[in-house]
Amino acid sequence: MSRPVVAIIGRPNVGKSSLFNRIIGDDSAIVSDEAGTTRDRHFAAAEWNGRSFWLVDTGGLREGNDIPMDAEIRRQVSVAIAEADLLLLVMDAKVGLHPSDAHIVALLRESGKPWIVVANKVDDPRSTDFYEFYNLGAGDPIPVSAQNGKNSGDLLDELVRRLPDTHAGEDASSLRIAVVGRPNVGKSSLINRLLGEERHVVAADAGTTRDAIDSPYTYHSRPLIFVDTAGLRRQSRVDDGVEFYSSLRSRRAIDRADICLLVIDATLGLHNQDLKIAALAWEAGRALIVVVNKWDAKEKDDKTAPHFEKECGDKAPFLRFVPFVFTSALTGMRVTKILEIVLEVDAQRHRHISTSEVNDALRALVARLQPPQAAGNEIKLTYATQVDAIPPSIAIFCNHPDLVAEHYVRYLHNGFREQWGFRGNPLRILLRRKSA
Repeated sequence: MSRPVVAIIGRPNVGKSSLFNRIIGDDSAIVSDEAGTTRDRHFAAAEWNGRSFWLVDTGGLREGNDIPMDAEIRRQVSVAIAEADLLLLVMDAKVGLHPSDAHIVALLRESGKPWIVVANKVDDPRSTDFYEFYNLGAGDPIPVSAQNGKNSGDLLDELVRRLPDTHAGEDASSLRIAVVGRPNVGKSSLINRLLGEERHVVAADAGTTRDAIDSPYTYHSRPLIFVDTAGLRRQSRVDDGVEFYSSLRSRRAIDRADICLLVIDATLGLHNQDLKIAALAWEAGRALIVVVNKWDAKEKDDKTAPHFEKECGDKAPFLRFVPFVFTSALTGMRVTKILEIVLEVDAQRHRHISTSEVNDALRALVARLQPPQAAGNEIKLTYATQVDAIPPSIAIFCNHPDLVAEHYVRYLHNGFREQWGFRGNPLRILLRRKSA
């Protein structure tokens, strides 16, 4: 990562996610009264006084708990500490020092990283006693209220002052890639395999990932940001408050993405929910790649993959224009192929066809098949031009745009596809009335 990394550490329910949201100015991290809501390292870009940095929210550390998920959280927090340039130890000023705080302080001291003690939930420093935190020997604790923002500016001033000076700013060409799909299809495992490390919690239980998690990566000098999202379930099954917000954030992750990787379980095939997620990304104008995971576990021959693609295209015609990658996160089979296709699809996103080429193609298509008349009106298509690149959009000017048959628009769409591809990207045809 090109920016310094600041990790927020602490026990459950001390307000780490609230502080994370306060600093980044968003509600990106899920905040709940339920302890253990934050499970993964959650990355987000932040900036203060002209200094930019990555802020990392972590799960709450418990001491002496043998629950597998808690052990996984401890491992993830250890990785976050190792990657960080600066650590924020968040304490609950209303509770004071807790016996398990000593274990966390020992972890921070062993890391050798600089750290700041943040006394949270101090709405009024005159009426809240946070001075026992001086006993930690980490300098002056900074009293804040993540809930209402009190003294957050003082904290950020100190944070920026303590940041190292050796990191350059983030490349503005970063490509955001949202990894989407139903729960338990292997999204986190796939990203871990791509990144070459276990950065995301992976468990047998469906729904392990709750937040949308940003993971920066560079491939062939191109900065990429992979966003692992919570699995999108059918709305009728979203009955838990935390899961509802996870689903909402997955949709927001799609909205913020440049490219979406739809991960499908090869052993289960394409489900209606997969189609809904794909349509959600496509209709939002996002580029799309279908990643068929667990391909190693499927019985197949040399015709299985083409047959799988054809079945998907029959269910949703727009998938005929989307690249498919048949992979295994478990073995690594064809995982790096995803990165190659990401760059190819991104190049297609930025294609711009000259107006003369668009009009030549339109004339050839009309000469091959005239638009059908509607209600006795002759339809005349007179001019076309590409008006946008992301997503690629071609405006066609005609005398009766509201009377052009839908099947003829599909004919034009497919003709333009044959000519220029735009592989992996939605192509929009905009019918506009010719001005007098």
